[in-house]
Amino acid sequence: MQNLLLIKTSSLGDVLHNLPVVTDICKHFPAANIDWVVEESFAALPALHPRVQRIIPVAIRRWRKAWWTSRGEIKSTCTTLRERHYDLALDTQGLLKSALITRCVSAPRCGMDWSSAREPLASLFYNRTFSVPKDQHAVERNRQLAGLALGYTPAGAPDYGIQAPAVELPWLKKSAPYVVLLHATSRDDKLWEENKWIALGKIFAQQGMQLVLPWGSDKEKIRSERLAAAIPNTISPPRLNLTEATALLAHAHAAIGVDTGLSHLAAALNIPTIGIYTATDPGLTGLHAGKLAVNLGGKQASPSVDDVMSTLTQLLKHV
Repeated sequence: MQNLLLIKTSSLGDVLHNLPVVTDICKHFPAANIDWVVEESFAALPALHPRVQRIIPVAIRRWRKAWWTSRGEIKSTCTTLRERHYDLALDTQGLLKSALITRCVSAPRCGMDWSSAREPLASLFYNRTFSVPKDQHAVERNRQLAGLALGYTPAGAPDYGIQAPAVELPWLKKSAPYVVLLHATSRDDKLWEENKWIALGKIFAQQGMQLVLPWGSDKEKIRSERLAAAIPNTISPPRLNLTEATALLAHAHAAIGVDTGLSHLAAALNIPTIGIYTATDPGLTGLHAGKLAVNLGGKQASPSVDDVMSTLTQLLKHV
């Protein structure tokens, strides 16, 4: 296989979970040229892998809201996909929206079968389908699908293969190590109690650590500032884009976060990372990145501050 197209458009965590596929493919096909179709807001993520050659952004979320006025943009994207010769197009997302994108590609279209795809109807759009058991982590499902489509067996721990960009963060104090607390997530039931964040932050502050509390919305900014006011030596930073967030996480002493995409990014960057789960089961979509990433909690099982600190102590022994 020489020219391959990967289709994994969103969300942040899902896109990150597909990065080990690139590493696996290049291990078995060293000369492979890999392009990636991704939602425009997440285009910075595949670009972190040095073996992804071309990023093809789509705007399905935006197109849905104004499909009539977006017809020209949609047609242009399909033309771009048709212009390049691909030996295979692989949709690891398994949704109707991603399956439809494969129809723009003049190449064999591969994806999960009816019983495996997240939306079974997506399987009708592929030339070749494969059965991938659902009772395993999303990273391993992606890797297995790629292996079945390309004729190899993935082995070993996932290698995300990403390289953090060199970005200056002028607001960050460079005189002390820092820990990133990823307190923000899309659902309130996934949040960790604020009193626990404050107690955890005070422990780190006593150890001489800086604390950084990123945010992505006005509501999250208010929480970030409220927590920062209660924890010594804490920064509520400016709003970060994905490139800046990657640079911040890559050099952190550790990251502790709730069920959110940035927690997966921290784990993929191979820094000590603890995922805090309060409303979802981390077994299928939790942190999955080797010895430096650990999930705590689960459905209605919020971990304690002591749980987090003792787990982090053990993680740091592997650094």
